[in-house]
Amino acid sequence: MKVYIEPIGRLVNEFSKLPGVGAKTAQRFAYKVVNMSKDEAQAFADAILNVKNNVHYCSICGNFSEGDICEICKNRESQTICVVKEPKDVVAIEKLNEFNGVYHVLHGTISPIDGIGPNDINIKGLLKRISEGNVSEVIMATNPDVEGEATAMYICGLLKPLGIKVSRLAHGIPIGTDLEYADEVSLARAFIDRKTL
Repeated sequence: MKVYIEPIGRLVNEFSKLPGVGAKTAQRFAYKVVNMSKDEAQAFADAILNVKNNVHYCSICGNFSEGDICEICKNRESQTICVVKEPKDVVAIEKLNEFNGVYHVLHGTISPIDGIGPNDINIKGLLKRISEGNVSEVIMATNPDVEGEATAMYICGLLKPLGIKVSRLAHGIPIGTDLEYADEVSLARAFIDRKTL
């Protein structure tokens, strides 16, 4: 016996593909959409399509951007680069209003167990930026987990011979915590107390 009619079942199935959304939450989301007015549902669908059509990766740093170059790369000095795993980590750091440099998004971390090596993430882009500019410091702001630490140490090994100062966020953030879930006080303290590697 079918639990849902086909249109609702399809919507529940699509919502359940989102990270952290279980069957009950997907069902709740689907029923919310069913109960929306047609205009509200259209606005919701338009917002999804607008993101898919208009959000790209910045050609310099790899962060989300509406154009070829993001607003941060356009408007800030690039002497200090903060290296993060994902675009959502840029948002977490920007909320602090503590950092005035630019970012470099790796789009992953080194994880041999998952088959992800240095060539599978955006390390080459970072090295290219450093070779082209007057970068004085690279701040490693990858998550304080095994993969984040391995990635930070690997990049540090590449940059030290180039005479670039490499620092790491201090561990005010508990090991195993993703940056997006860290509280702002701990994240701010970790940023201020970063250490040279």
